[in-house]
Amino acid sequence: MVEKKLCNAGVDIGGTFTDIVLLWEDGTVNSKKVLSTPPDYALGIVNAMTQLGKELSLPLSEINKLVHGTTVATNLILEGKGARTALLTTKGFRDVLELRRIRIPRLYDLFYERPNPLVPRHYRLEVQERIDARGSVLTPLNEEDLHQCIVKLRAAKVEAVAVCFLNSFAQPIHERRAGELIRQSLPDVYLSLSSDVLPEIREYERMSTTCINSYVGPIVKQYLDSLTLELASLKMLCPLLIMQSSGGIMTAQAASQAPAHMIESGPAAGVVATSQLMQMAGYLDVISFDMGGTTAKAALIEKGKLSLTSEAEVGGGINLSSKLTMGRGYTLKLPMIDLSEVGAGGGSIARIKRGMAIEVGPDSAGAFPGPVCYDRGGDEITVSDVNVILGYINPEYLAGGSVPLNADKARKVFEKKIAAPLGKDLLEAAYGIHVVANARMIRAVKAVTTYRGRDPRDFSLVAFGGSGPVHAAHMARSLGIRRVIVPVLPGLFSALGLLLADVQHHSVRTFLRRIPDVSMDELNALLSEMENEGRSQLAKGGHKNQGILVERYADLRYQGQAFELTVSLPHQLSHQRDLLGLEELFGQAHDREYGHRASDNEPVEIVNLRVALRIPRTTNGLDFSVRPLGNGNNGNHRTRQVYYGPSYGSQDTAVLSRWDLTEKEQPGPLIVEEYDSTTLVPPDCRVVLDQCGNIVLNIN
Repeated sequence: MVEKKLCNAGVDIGGTFTDIVLLWEDGTVNSKKVLSTPPDYALGIVNAMTQLGKELSLPLSEINKLVHGTTVATNLILEGKGARTALLTTKGFRDVLELRRIRIPRLYDLFYERPNPLVPRHYRLEVQERIDARGSVLTPLNEEDLHQCIVKLRAAKVEAVAVCFLNSFAQPIHERRAGELIRQSLPDVYLSLSSDVLPEIREYERMSTTCINSYVGPIVKQYLDSLTLELASLKMLCPLLIMQSSGGIMTAQAASQAPAHMIESGPAAGVVATSQLMQMAGYLDVISFDMGGTTAKAALIEKGKLSLTSEAEVGGGINLSSKLTMGRGYTLKLPMIDLSEVGAGGGSIARIKRGMAIEVGPDSAGAFPGPVCYDRGGDEITVSDVNVILGYINPEYLAGGSVPLNADKARKVFEKKIAAPLGKDLLEAAYGIHVVANARMIRAVKAVTTYRGRDPRDFSLVAFGGSGPVHAAHMARSLGIRRVIVPVLPGLFSALGLLLADVQHHSVRTFLRRIPDVSMDELNALLSEMENEGRSQLAKGGHKNQGILVERYADLRYQGQAFELTVSLPHQLSHQRDLLGLEELFGQAHDREYGHRASDNEPVEIVNLRVALRIPRTTNGLDFSVRPLGNGNNGNHRTRQVYYGPSYGSQDTAVLSRWDLTEKEQPGPLIVEEYDSTTLVPPDCRVVLDQCGNIVLNIN
């Protein structure tokens, strides 16, 4: 019987596995990994919590809070399965969503087709009204127009409505009135107002973000309501909190109202865990690399600090986090961790294209039917099948035996579909696919390093996820990175990150002024209003007003520029001279980002103000003395044949557990097999266990 009195649960749902981590108040950890359960992902959570409670003899009613990272919102966009959504906008602006920005991700491709808007044209309706950029009413809201639109919406049986009037960021009076009438006439329809979702300049970005919020809103709300009821049936009446794309957490109620903030919910948690735990271990400059079953994600952490961005695209397949590649997805302009993502994971399907070229991903076999080696009916070769064939992962089971594998079936299907058509030896062909998968994931790492003017050799690679530690050493060698770090609980790392995140609230307001023209009274009044609004929202979520940290930022640009850079604002702004330092901070940021800066007399203007409120977590230091349930190495496979490529061939390789390693370096080749992941140590590497329990690979 567990005697500890307080614990928090982190639940991360991936395309293949659902991960649960329990973090106790004394810092100890328990965990569980089960297969995900599409299409009802909530069932996977219920199954995992039930199993974990039985194995620990833990009444689930004793769990203090549950923090959830989910890909539900992201998948709705990727699969085009969101709600039937309509858009109300100012007369003459219904096609802003179609026109987008003049960005083409593939230069010189005359046949490139942009994705269809989330809201088709026949659901985009116009209303006579007009407000200017300063907030003055030019044309009053025509309520007769609005009533006619409502009649059309009712007849079309839309499930969600987005309202985005021109310049509503400066004066929301017309959107507020439209919202009142829509709620009165269509009470069951999900409603988003752009003045609530994103009160910020630029009509396309504001309209796109508001439409995304409505498109995913009804289904996300239904999912969270259903999950709350399922948890209640287990007598889990604790608060349900949701990870935001920015790396903070919010209540399920807030997530239901603003689901656009949870689009990158799952990937953000892993970056948070990397930042927190690598600081504890003394590694401040690292690249976070998370490879799961469907995708691989990379993010840069410099001097212990996460990189945030205020604009990204979703639903475009591969996201390389660069304005140069934008145009393939839907613009989302909200605070989020700046990461890159590619469609390459353990479940990514490998196939032969024309010209006998190998392609890996972006489509995935998922949990069902899964890779061929899962023996659940899957007949497409995946990266996991290749890793089984090469000997990199246990050929008999995963997750401590809960997922049995059929390696012979994987070999037979691979021989038929890949090796024989290529005319290659089985191991040689499998290694070729491993190399192609690595090359695809290296693009994600380069997107946050070399494409941003950073040298990856100046950083350590922190590899986690179920498949990340298998591929990390080979990737690091290709990039010139000399150290790979595999943290404790690598396959459950994102679930752990959920429990290390702070409660956060972000707000933004457009404040278009040249710095010399700024009124300090007006500036401070708006910042105070934004801060009070954030405190009110946190209070609605049950968070007390003590211990809240306030951070203020400004989006700045040289006058006439089209894009801004975000810099920190001093906490106290009492004199005009307090703003003069902003110009220098902006100049430094511009030089760092673009390699140059303008002369000192070039006017700088404020575009937006941002306020972030954080409530730091109160968890004590982590203690990993409690090993995960299950054992990745039961002693049955102390050695196995592993193929390391043409340079080293097949070698008899020792299979150890993490806790068999010591602080004394050991040479490769080795396999470190755990309940939740496997670490490959190639022949030309050396490995140690640091004082925090991290596996550290030194790449020769």
